[in-house]
Amino acid sequence: MLFVATLALTASTLVAQNTFKGIVKYKVESTGEVAFQVPAEAATAEIKVSGDMLYTKSAIFMDSPMSEDVLVQGLKTTQCMNLSQLIGYLRSNGSEFTYQGDGKLIIEATQNRSSLDSLTIVDTEPGHYYYEYVQGETKDIAGMAAKKVIMHAYDAEGVDHPTEMWYSDEMGPEFNVLFNGVKGIPLQCTVKVGEGRAITYTATEIVKGKVKDADFLLPDGYEKLPEEELGTLMQEIQEELELLQE
Repeated sequence: MLFVATLALTASTLVAQNTFKGIVKYKVESTGEVAFQVPAEAATAEIKVSGDMLYTKSAIFMDSPMSEDVLVQGLKTTQCMNLSQLIGYLRSNGSEFTYQGDGKLIIEATQNRSSLDSLTIVDTEPGHYYYEYVQGETKDIAGMAAKKVIMHAYDAEGVDHPTEMWYSDEMGPEFNVLFNGVKGIPLQCTVKVGEGRAITYTATEIVKGKVKDADFLLPDGYEKLPEEELGTLMQEIQEELELLQE
């Protein structure tokens, strides 16, 4: 009986998993109180999707200006980061590092499933956030019925800074670690970038198919450091930056 139940559970999990393959294309616009010109190279963006895998080179979806490619595989994120300009700048100012490479690195991180499961629990602690999935509200974006979710994020003073997002849970991973664990793929979101400025990205086209396994391969030329060496490098960079600011 246990064996049968396990088979049933596995089958239901397989059915529930998104199998969408394709490309989600976006336009990126200035939408804040203070308008600014979005550079032409940043005015469009895209994410390639295959089941629970995502791949993007678009800057708006990066968590660092030094990230060049991001691959998501379920709960695992792999970034190609180019620290060469930063390290070169620091070296030109007399900084010395244990690391002697060119600064093109692979950075890996894996999220904890239990912490993502908790993201729908109201958490108003300073520095924390949670998702409010709004029931019954949808709108058509790029031919899909997008659902509404609000990310409530609390600053050091405990003030809520809500972000409204429209998403599809018919594509992508169950928890999208590229977007702080939201379910599926965001189709529209406005990001505040300070001083009254904001950027809104909106899906304009969803292309089914058109992706292959090779589209999810990271480029050559990046090295993966042992965790201890990577930690040492990041600490040294932080210390050298602080010294320059004094």
